[in-house]
Amino acid sequence: MGLGNPGLTYASTRHNVGFRVVDALAERLGGVSWKSKHQALQMMLPARNALLIKPQTFMNASGDAVAPIARFYRVPPERVLVVSDDMDLPAAKLRMRAGGSDGGQRGLRSIAERLGTQEFPRLRIGIGRPVNDAVDHVLSRFEAEEEALLHERIPIAVEGIIQWLEAGTQPAMQFVNVPR
Repeated sequence: MGLGNPGLTYASTRHNVGFRVVDALAERLGGVSWKSKHQALQMMLPARNALLIKPQTFMNASGDAVAPIARFYRVPPERVLVVSDDMDLPAAKLRMRAGGSDGGQRGLRSIAERLGTQEFPRLRIGIGRPVNDAVDHVLSRFEAEEEALLHERIPIAVEGIIQWLEAGTQPAMQFVNVPR
């Protein structure tokens, strides 16, 4: 599941990098179409026994979409992989974890609150630390240099998610967390 804000206004912002990764994953795995259900865009990938999700709530209320979907499909938290932005990582740096704190990312916080646990895997994509206001930063676009790095790293994130689907969290973490 990728985090972001709905609508064209936010499509290319730093906060929507989770949506970009999930879109690239859908394309790589031959996903056909998104359907709107439970406050989210959803795409079934039966060949992978996977469901891709892009919550259509705003970032800070992501849990309002994620938790009902997880309950509806009976998906335990350890099988809910969340792809999100992270201001504490340099632009385009990838980090996967099996669980842990939200690190101040309000979408992750909302999901943890609604799932009742912080123990769900997450793949964080760095968006860099803001010079001034955090809100302005997450709602801004990547600089050209950062966008070029992101273009290189999104396929690595996609491959990491595929490894997570096929082999589990530990092998995926070993792949994703290699310094690049």
